[in-house]
Amino acid sequence: MGEMSSFQLGVIGALFLSVASSVSIVICNKALMSNLGFPFATTLTSWHLMVTFCTLHTAQRFNLFENKSVDMKTVMLFGILNGVSIGFLNLSLGFNSIGFYQMTKLAIIPFTVLLETIFLKKQFSQNIKFSLFLLLVGVGIASITDLQLNLVGTILSLLAIATTCIAQILTNTIQKRLNVSSTQLLYQSAPFQAAILFVSGPFVDQLLTKQNVFAYKYSPIVLAFIILSCIISVSVNFSTFLVIGKTSPVTYQVLGHLKTCLVLAFGYTLLHDPFTNRNIIGILIAIFGMGLYSYFCTQENKKKQADSLGSQMKEKDATPFLALEKEGHEVKNPNKDSLV
Repeated sequence: MGEMSSFQLGVIGALFLSVASSVSIVICNKALMSNLGFPFATTLTSWHLMVTFCTLHTAQRFNLFENKSVDMKTVMLFGILNGVSIGFLNLSLGFNSIGFYQMTKLAIIPFTVLLETIFLKKQFSQNIKFSLFLLLVGVGIASITDLQLNLVGTILSLLAIATTCIAQILTNTIQKRLNVSSTQLLYQSAPFQAAILFVSGPFVDQLLTKQNVFAYKYSPIVLAFIILSCIISVSVNFSTFLVIGKTSPVTYQVLGHLKTCLVLAFGYTLLHDPFTNRNIIGILIAIFGMGLYSYFCTQENKKKQADSLGSQMKEKDATPFLALEKEGHEVKNPNKDSLV
């Protein structure tokens, strides 16, 4: 019971850290890109990952966590896949309308459920599916404005969905099958994620913004916000791996849509962004759907624990009988030997 309570506290802490850090970095990056005119999102992400790796390397040097080596080929492919998925998401945003980009993000949940059902044989109850559907409807109502389609944007969105889903499923799978912590996996894979984005970032950003990141004039306030963004990103990257490792890729996506609702609400209350009754209704539906998802997940986990405890009790009850039967069998053998 103590271990279970500790695990639940760990999950709650991971979820809170993920929400707080993600909302903080959205606010910071919005100021950096919208107000200060620094539009190089992909390059900035590569800097985030490099700072994350350097921070974890320092922590490892001070023995704050134990480094556990993972197969280099696995880590390299995993890191590159994560980096590519970030690049495709940024390209999708650049080539699509905001509404279609939001649809792309919404499609990650059902696609993840489909992949886990087909390849990992994971079962999702009707209650879970209904709560996810309600959540997606709410976020869609709150955030989707227009749906302008184009061929290149659609292809990029499909690639973004596929790579993001696979990367998040692998994050969960690798941690559990190879018995590595979120910190250990992030430490091993961050250099490869940073490398692929560091190389491709300037080209992607120039394609999207028609500006060169190396020709940009960096003022002291821009540098200050870049440094702040990189510091917050350490917490964002760490909490992402932590949440997916402790829960599931689907739960992480549900949490992501909660962040979307919080950012929308923050923008309205503090930044006075345009807000309509449609936004309010959508956010309320999304929060209700998320609440149902959390409730159904908790109930199903309790049922699994009860079933597991029941099976363990049955095994304990069966053990004396088996032991007695074995002892009787061993007693009979000497009698047979003596008769021969």
